[in-house]
Amino acid sequence: MELMTDQRFRKTIKYLRALLFFGLAGLALATVLYFSLIGYAKLQGPPPLAVPQSTLYLSDDGTVIGESHSGQKRYWVALKDVSPHLINATISIEDKSFFAHNGFDYKRIAGAALADLKAMAKVQGASTITQQYARNLYLEHDKTWKRKATEAMYTLRLEMNYTKDEILEGYLNTIYYGNGAYGVQAASRYYFGKDAKDLSLAEASMLAGIPKGPNIYSPFASFEKAKQRQQTVLYTMKVNGYITDVSAKKAQSEKLELVGKHQHDRLGTAPYFQDAVRNALKNSLNFDDRTISLGGLRVYTTLNLEQQEIAEASIDKMVSEDSDIQAGFVAMNPKNGHVQALVGGRNYEESPFNRAVQAVRQPGSTMKPILYYAALENGFTPSTTMKSQLTTFMFDDGRSEYTPHNFNNKYAEDDITMAQALALSDNVYAVKTHLFLGEDTLIETAKRFGIKSDLSNVPSLALGTSGVRVIEMANAYSILANGGKEVDPVLIKKVENHKGEVIYEYKGEEKEVLKPELASVMTHMLTGIFDNKLNGYSSVTGSTLIKKMTRPYAAKSGTTETDSWMVGYTPQLVSAVWTGYDKGKPIELTVEKSYAKNIWLEFMEKALDDEPAKKFKAAKGTVSVLVDPSNGKLASEGCPVTRETLFVAGTEPAEYCTDHLDHEEHKEEKAEKKKEKKPWYKRLFGR
Repeated sequence: MELMTDQRFRKTIKYLRALLFFGLAGLALATVLYFSLIGYAKLQGPPPLAVPQSTLYLSDDGTVIGESHSGQKRYWVALKDVSPHLINATISIEDKSFFAHNGFDYKRIAGAALADLKAMAKVQGASTITQQYARNLYLEHDKTWKRKATEAMYTLRLEMNYTKDEILEGYLNTIYYGNGAYGVQAASRYYFGKDAKDLSLAEASMLAGIPKGPNIYSPFASFEKAKQRQQTVLYTMKVNGYITDVSAKKAQSEKLELVGKHQHDRLGTAPYFQDAVRNALKNSLNFDDRTISLGGLRVYTTLNLEQQEIAEASIDKMVSEDSDIQAGFVAMNPKNGHVQALVGGRNYEESPFNRAVQAVRQPGSTMKPILYYAALENGFTPSTTMKSQLTTFMFDDGRSEYTPHNFNNKYAEDDITMAQALALSDNVYAVKTHLFLGEDTLIETAKRFGIKSDLSNVPSLALGTSGVRVIEMANAYSILANGGKEVDPVLIKKVENHKGEVIYEYKGEEKEVLKPELASVMTHMLTGIFDNKLNGYSSVTGSTLIKKMTRPYAAKSGTTETDSWMVGYTPQLVSAVWTGYDKGKPIELTVEKSYAKNIWLEFMEKALDDEPAKKFKAAKGTVSVLVDPSNGKLASEGCPVTRETLFVAGTEPAEYCTDHLDHEEHKEEKAEKKKEKKPWYKRLFGR
């Protein structure tokens, strides 16, 4: 008996030794494995926190006008900008030991495992906030062992490389709250119409309960279940010492005002402009598509909301609803090139094709100011005369001919000045000037004016037969308006990344590309289309607008068979308008031919309504003299019409007008006869 007992004892000791050995071996292995994991996690370093976020587009006053989201609303806010109520509510309901554990709550894991074992099903979760954050950042929400192992590794790396506050901030900005809202800011704006920092205890406790099941606990899915979940959240906050029983009851009974609308009411503003901005981000600033769509950028644009609304309203007002005419419009600040309004068509949903920046259309006579600027550089003055008559030009050694026609085939049949030729839009004068200067001159000058479209080296280029873009013409006239300084169309002032760091900022360089005195003379010539003193064989081309104008403008209209233009400016603002049919159909109705002019003036008058009516300042090196507009000579006392005209100093006319001396003598003779007129009774009786 004793022998058996002894054998059993020895056997037990043997088993205990084996158990101890394997236990120690297992512990050693677990220790090695643990430290290996720690070492591997440390070696891997901090995981990147690149969370997809909406890119926001802002107008020049900071108003959000658009965003990229792919159906998901994501905005990052710092932890300090989140309501303490929401932070406490989230920790209480999701992970009360968050600040104490190292990423894993082992006690909670054991409890969940026991509950699942009893129920023989998955009934209780044990994921910490860090684990959930790891899953949101890097993993799919499947339930495989591989995913769980990867989640554990990411959890370790997060805990080892980031502070608890950084992890909590990341979690709050990535958790899904339903209805397309990711993160506390998007959720706060959607459910309650306020920022996350302004949430009350009642609002925060309801919001904190949604992530457990957004389709169940969203107040828009079931207000009753949302209230029940809110009560649970408030209870955990009370138990964990965050609030009192009185506060919990008060929050539970508080009436909530639900919004159910994502922030940024102006989303969709200026869709053509936003398309142009996205194109600039990609092609000019070299941002990739993913960064533009999901990089959380804040893109500060040049859009002036008031001017944009005026531009759209002007087009709607002036173009008949029944017309298929399309429109392209650009308004710019001539001092810095900022594009303040842009319309690419009459209906973005029907046609997103951007006629302001994509369409290449014939500019017609709006090309003439560029031609005449080149002429000024080559010795012409506003008083230079040439004959306006039907003319056939021969070129290519006589093998080709070209006969330009004036509007309605009207000609002066006499000499006219360059100032009057521009005001009346005389085509013969323009072609003569173009051929005199050499056809390459206009092409090279247009490049200095910022025209990047290819221009054909032909005689008709003077009449705008080579296509350009609306934004190019707005830019070209901006260079005249600012006195000759180079500008480029600017859509983006600044770009910030998701951290608020400035990664791009526009800084223009001041460079003179035109002579200021010549630009000033050209501007003064462009005021002539609104001056009846320059009427001749026809009226000035802006005559229909004169009575509606409240300030000085410099401008030029342009007409081809299929295109109608108006481009002009004040010292503060430039705008360019094109109207026409997309497929190049001829514009035949008289009312449709006037759309561009009327849109332009409607916009300029309303956009500048609160601005002072500034006159154009004459540049240094210019002189203004009184001339007879019909011949460009210095006006004499007998001239029936005189006009102040700007010249580069030293190029003003020296010869006085003598065309009206006979007219003056005739006037004196008539006056003398009037004095000698006999009384009526002498005439009656012949005495």
